[in-house]
Amino acid sequence: MPYITILQILLLISQFAVARTRRRVLRLLQNSEIGRIFRFAPDDDEDEDLDWNPRWARRRQKPDPNRFPKVPSDAGTELMNSGLFGANPAQAVTSRDKMSLGKKKNLAWRIMERELAVGNSATEKLNNRLLAQGMIPSTKADMIIHYDEPVYSGQFSDDGNFFFSANKDYHVRMYDTSNPYKWRYYKTVEYPFGQWTLTDATLSPDNKYLAYTSITSQVCLAPTDPNDMGDPYTLELADMGNGRPTLTQRMRFRGPFNIWSIRYSGDGQRLVAGTSGGSIVVYDIESRRSLHRIFGHDEDVNAVCFADSSSPHILYSGSDDTTLKVWDTRSLGDSRAAGAFVGHIEGLTYIDSKGDGRKIKPHRRATSEHHFDYRWGTYDEDDWYQDPHDNSLVTFRGHKVLRTLIRCHFSPPGSTNSRYVYSGSEDGKVFIWNMDATPAGVIDVFEATKNSRPFPASNMDMGWDNTTPTQWRTCVRDASWHPSAPMIVASAWSGYGMSTGTCTAHSWNDGAKDDDAEPKMGVRVNEKLEHDPEFYARSSTRFMRSRMRYR
Repeated sequence: MPYITILQILLLISQFAVARTRRRVLRLLQNSEIGRIFRFAPDDDEDEDLDWNPRWARRRQKPDPNRFPKVPSDAGTELMNSGLFGANPAQAVTSRDKMSLGKKKNLAWRIMERELAVGNSATEKLNNRLLAQGMIPSTKADMIIHYDEPVYSGQFSDDGNFFFSANKDYHVRMYDTSNPYKWRYYKTVEYPFGQWTLTDATLSPDNKYLAYTSITSQVCLAPTDPNDMGDPYTLELADMGNGRPTLTQRMRFRGPFNIWSIRYSGDGQRLVAGTSGGSIVVYDIESRRSLHRIFGHDEDVNAVCFADSSSPHILYSGSDDTTLKVWDTRSLGDSRAAGAFVGHIEGLTYIDSKGDGRKIKPHRRATSEHHFDYRWGTYDEDDWYQDPHDNSLVTFRGHKVLRTLIRCHFSPPGSTNSRYVYSGSEDGKVFIWNMDATPAGVIDVFEATKNSRPFPASNMDMGWDNTTPTQWRTCVRDASWHPSAPMIVASAWSGYGMSTGTCTAHSWNDGAKDDDAEPKMGVRVNEKLEHDPEFYARSSTRFMRSRMRYR
């Protein structure tokens, strides 16, 4: 029997306190030291642990392969047919098309009809909407921006004129993307005294300020004006209006906290933050003080957002406790949520609102078991089950949410007719779905960036997740669809051992592998968009082999 210390027992008891379901308790027992002396029956529905005595191990029954939600989703199909999420191509089929067996028009045909002004104004309008939603970006990258540290977030502004990337090196790079096919480097701002990485960033509605965070209780606020090279402003979210938090305030706030998510309100006057300790903080920028800190969740709040882009009142929060809650900022005094969405069996990593105050897209982890560190493990789909209280409309599957807080989004109305949902993935891809959960496209960022920079001769350490750094690895943490052009930018941990990062621009090119335009597709640049011949140098095979022998 393993030796069990008092500390291990106390740790197990504390874990039991937050494990609220029978399934979590059983998994805690199985994976703790004390669990090795227990015997689990087949109906415990737990995996066989190879370290156990084989006489005790019992293999669980294979779950029903048809337990996953139906694809195409009936509710998703209804949404698609409602006209709120794109146009139905069948509505544009003319009598001439029906004579040709009702075959759908391809994009080239629709472009020709638009140029020739075929049809009436209603047909032309529908044709343009179908053109927009049909131009899905491809794997071939227009441009690969290389960074020396992994990229955690990257987003276009709402008008598409601006793009920022937030990196592990505590820097945010800004770019002018008013011409999405010809970017210009803007400026770089830094987060002083950051911890581990930058966690999030958000633009003010007027694009004049960028708020960005690290694993602290402070928010940096930097002007986006390229001529303003001053230090960023620092906002202390633990400040209730009297300078830095007092001991009494810290006791009231249950100690210091870290920020995982930050968002501007629609009027640009407030910030809302999701923090450690299960709280949501609402901060007034003008008065420089926190208005509320709501302890509305049992675990860390990984994601927050406002329901309506034009209103500062209704906001959402998603947590590791598997719940998504709705809050009204006008009635936060009693810290009670206005509503909650249940049914997720894993913690939520990100939430995105369509901006209409009614529809929201939450993103879940691979698992939410408290003992399991999703950054290192794998997820067995046999663990998935349909929660009896699930009230979601559509479930999207195929991607992997492991290692980090991977993000998902609704596609924009201007460039896609609001047709799709898209997400990053731990396997180095961007997945795109129709609203009925059927696949619409996949962008393979790993394939687009593989070996696109030379192996660093000074890197003699293992990758951050104990992989050999000679292996090129890619994890797409965030993606952003340009609001008016058929382009997606994927922000990734990408490089040998995932020790570096990339932002890759992928546009619709109708399947072409190359083009005659300048610059050529696949151009490799540094974080200031400067051409660097080093990125085209190939690593020496002899050096790679000698390095493997050295290891």
